[in-house]
Amino acid sequence: MSILKDLTLGQYLPADSVVHHLDPRTKLGSALALMAVLMFVKSLMGFLPLCVGIVGVIGLSGISYSVVLRNIRAFRWLLLLTFFAHSFLTPGTEITVRDTIIPWITHEGLNQGALFTGRLASIMVIAAILTLTTAPIEVADGLESLLSPFKRIGVPAHELAMMMVIALRFIPTLVDEADRLQKAQMARGADFSGNPFRKAKKLTALLIPLMLSAFRRADDLAVAMDARCYRGGTGRTQYRELAFEPMDGLAALALVSVITACYLLIS
Repeated sequence: MSILKDLTLGQYLPADSVVHHLDPRTKLGSALALMAVLMFVKSLMGFLPLCVGIVGVIGLSGISYSVVLRNIRAFRWLLLLTFFAHSFLTPGTEITVRDTIIPWITHEGLNQGALFTGRLASIMVIAAILTLTTAPIEVADGLESLLSPFKRIGVPAHELAMMMVIALRFIPTLVDEADRLQKAQMARGADFSGNPFRKAKKLTALLIPLMLSAFRRADDLAVAMDARCYRGGTGRTQYRELAFEPMDGLAALALVSVITACYLLIS
C-alpha cells in the first residue's frame, strides 16, 4: 500500500544531530508556534521565511529531505483536492487564456488554493520533523511538562500526554498491519490495481480487519500497563529530568527571527 508506506508521521529516526538533542519542549513549542503562524499567512510570500527555516532544520537534523517530504506524497490526493476545490469554488475574476475565458477557475481561487495547500503541506512537514527527531518518551515528557501548569484547574496533564503519544506510536504499527493485511488478501486473489477510485473502493475491505487489529492491540496494551501497576500520573517520577540548554536558546532566537520575518512580509 504505497500511500501508507509513504506516511512517516509517528516514526522516530535516531541520530546524533543538533535537532535531536534539543529539549522536547523546545521542539513542541516551536512546532505549535509555526503552525499558529501559518494560520495568519495571507500571501505566498509569507511562506518564504518558513520554507527557509524548515529547510535549515531538516539539514541540521541529518535526515534525508526525501524521508521528511514523503508525508506530502502520502497525502497528495488531499492536497490536490484542496487546491482544486478552492480554485473552482472561489468567486472572482475568471482566467483568460488567448482571449478565451476558462469557466469556473478564477485568479482568486488559484491564489487561495495555493495558499491553503501550502499551509497543509507545511503543517505535515513540521509534524514529520517533530516525530522523526523526537523519541516517543521525550514527546510524552515534553507534553506533560508543557501541560503541567494546567494541573491546578484539573487538567490531567500526564494522561493527556500519554494518550497523544500512544496514538502517534500506533500510526506506524497500523501502517505495517494494513500492509500485512493487503498482502494476505492479495495472496488470496484480491486485486488492488486500477484507477485511484477503484483502489479506494478495494481498500475499504481492509477497514474492518484493521479496526479489529487496532482494538486487539489497544486491549493488549491496557492489560500490559495494568500488569505493570500503571495507575496514572499521580506520584510518578521521571528517569530523565528535562533541562534547557544553550542550544535551546539559540533555537528560540531562530524561531523568533522566522516569525518576525513572516510578520514583516504579512504586514
